Amino acid sequence: MYVIVGLGNPGSKYAGTRHNIGFEVINYLSALYKININKVKFKAILGEGIIQGEKVILVKPQTYMNLSGESVRDIKEWYKIPNENIIIIYDDISLETGKLRIRAKGSAGGHNGIKSIIYQLNSDVFPRIKIGVGQPSHADYDLADYVLGRFEKEEQEVITEAVKKAADAVAVILSAGINHAMNKFN
Repeated sequence: MYVIVGLGNPGSKYAGTRHNIGFEVINYLSALYKININKVKFKAILGEGIIQGEKVILVKPQTYMNLSGESVRDIKEWYKIPNENIIIIYDDISLETGKLRIRAKGSAGGHNGIKSIIYQLNSDVFPRIKIGVGQPSHADYDLADYVLGRFEKEEQEVITEAVKKAADAVAVILSAGINHAMNKFN
């Protein structure tokens, strides 16, 4: 079994923001594989289904970004899932908009949601799919305002494609492994 977690903040106020790109990928996977995300458990909204012949749980933590690890930890402990089967999908400001980077482990890189997950799992070993959301155009721009802002109109097509590519990357991780996904998408 795999747990696929998209990071974001709950509520319509945050829908469509850069920080919620993980939720967007979960929504896309849900529609693509006809997995209803309608259970409220483990401080999350989740749904169970099959992707590439593997049983999966699609997860959108409802704790707000900075506490995402609480939800991930609760799911890991309940289902006895190894870290290697917990795929985290999230935004990355150090990557240009729409670019993917897949890793099997690594630091938080300043991302508070990942910091929380590393802290709660007591490990930085878990697959992750980072989706580039670009950086503010000027240095004095508030980073929180930037990641909680919405994509510009000219970025929409690139982000839509990135969401689809991230979903494809999930399928490759499930069917062929993280190394194959890194070779294909990085």
